Amino acid sequence: MLRLRHGSYRQLAYLAAGFVVFTCVAMLAFSIAREVEVRRDALKSAEVDLANLAQSLVQHAEDSFELADSLVVGLVHRLEAEGTDPAAITRLQNEINLRKGTMGRVRGLFVYDQNGRWLATSESVDMASFNNSDREYFKRHQASSNRALLIGNPVKSRSGGQWVIPLSRRFDHPDGSFAGVVLATIDASYFADFYRHFEIGSTGVITLLKRDGFVLARSVDNEGTVGRDTSGTPLIKDMNSRSPASVYYFRSPFDERWRLGFYRLSEKLPILVLATQTKDDVLAAWRRDATFRIPLGLVLMALIASTGVYLVRQLLERQRMAGALSAKEADFRLLAEKSSDMVMRIDFDERIRYVSPACNRILGWSAEQLRGTPALTGINPEDLPLVRETVQSIKRGEIEETRFVYRTRHREGGEIWLETALRATHDPDTHKVDGVVAISRDVTEQKDFEEKLAILARQDGLTGLANRRHFDEKLQQEWRRAEREGNPLSLLMVDVDNFKKYNDQYGHQAGDACLRAVGKLIAAEARRPADLAARYGGEEFVLLLPNTDELGCASVAARLHESLNALDIPHAQNLPSKRVTLSAGGATSWPNAETANNHAMLVATADRALYAAKHAGRDRFVMSGQVVAWRGAESA
Repeated sequence: MLRLRHGSYRQLAYLAAGFVVFTCVAMLAFSIAREVEVRRDALKSAEVDLANLAQSLVQHAEDSFELADSLVVGLVHRLEAEGTDPAAITRLQNEINLRKGTMGRVRGLFVYDQNGRWLATSESVDMASFNNSDREYFKRHQASSNRALLIGNPVKSRSGGQWVIPLSRRFDHPDGSFAGVVLATIDASYFADFYRHFEIGSTGVITLLKRDGFVLARSVDNEGTVGRDTSGTPLIKDMNSRSPASVYYFRSPFDERWRLGFYRLSEKLPILVLATQTKDDVLAAWRRDATFRIPLGLVLMALIASTGVYLVRQLLERQRMAGALSAKEADFRLLAEKSSDMVMRIDFDERIRYVSPACNRILGWSAEQLRGTPALTGINPEDLPLVRETVQSIKRGEIEETRFVYRTRHREGGEIWLETALRATHDPDTHKVDGVVAISRDVTEQKDFEEKLAILARQDGLTGLANRRHFDEKLQQEWRRAEREGNPLSLLMVDVDNFKKYNDQYGHQAGDACLRAVGKLIAAEARRPADLAARYGGEEFVLLLPNTDELGCASVAARLHESLNALDIPHAQNLPSKRVTLSAGGATSWPNAETANNHAMLVATADRALYAAKHAGRDRFVMSGQVVAWRGAESA
């Protein structure tokens, strides 16, 4: 029983009343702070989701435009090499016709002369009745000698009537004068339809824009908004002073609603993706829960106030203090026991003094089994130094609190990822650090999702090989390494012969199976850690062979030919063998200081060799300008 000093019951009553008022105010402040934190977490979670989505969609747009540009570049090289005489144009039209079935997301290919007349196209139209000299992209190429890819503003297709995104390059006469334009188009609706597959709420919108603000595609009301100029919006006006990727809160010029967005600017092309949700949609769950939590908190505070009045009265009877302390202890214990996160109290000797029951769900161990054991037991050896150093920094008083992510062992085997917040605790008398409080939650699913996204961004979905982006990155790395070490670097470029005819006769499912089978054979030739097999586009594959000379590259090509012959895949339209065959082009380079960062030369050389193999009758291998039959490659 508490003994009153100075016999002042009134003073104790005032102190008790003050305590109750303070508690209510603290609870109110805590409730407000908690609601602010939950609201901020809801926005932050949406920001992370939109950021991941924007990153993936920028990569998708880059891949789409680079695929179209690869077709354009190939036609430009051919036009500048062979000219625009009737025979050359006839061959070019035949080549375009052969590529129709392999253009994928590319809508159409067009070639115009210096006056805008149509020379060749993938569309089935009367070319004599059209002239494109009035198009903006045509005028820009005509006026500028810049040979880079031009992404134009969306236009209505004259051959199809739909909104298309034009991607064009100029080609020149031998004297360097303007000879015409090669154009590839992608339907704006292709991107709009693709974006609708992503679930980002009923009010979510994904927009693909040019850097100058013109809308290329939009997941909502695409037909009504494509081609719209948004250069007057703060995002576009201030783009030069903004970071390449960031959160963006704004009032939408389309529906006048406040939106939370995340934009990602392409590092390769003058385009960006903006993924948005309305703030009302993002905060809907928080508002719904807050309408329950806030009244509950007010009721709890009213209950505490009433209890305070009762306790003040009990003070006058000398029984209030012990009961109040017990109630407070019980309340704090109840909060810890009911928490979904794992709460631990760790002593200065790094042993667990207390752990909440959530440890059973998160780690598989009961509180009784963990109590008194070393807190750092089970942490992954790679993460342990960082965790130990962080705990030591807290014990030394260098930091008061921190948060980090690490791996730890689960009782049932395997490892899980934990996100843990640490905060120092202090001795009330000496004010020195006497331990830490750790609050941990399982973030394994989140980490797994991030890893899957990283894999998808670097892998071809059909064959499982590396995609074009991964190949480009690997090529740059191996080129620099070969330059440092003075070793050769070889590239084998492979194309399935008459693949369009295969698709036409056996169907696209069989075509996909054929590509997977060929991809598997190519992957089997990537025998060393540095070798890389990738799908380059359509039915084209590449095999990067570091530290490999011309003879080694030819040997790999021969083994690949033997492996494909062993499969003996029927192809009635591929004469004379009537089975699936390959054309291959090889190139070898010795990178040095004079050829620094000129890895594109290796690709171009292999591509020319592949073209020569196909031009020589297919089922051939070409390297160093020499066309050899596969029998010759085998002997090499």
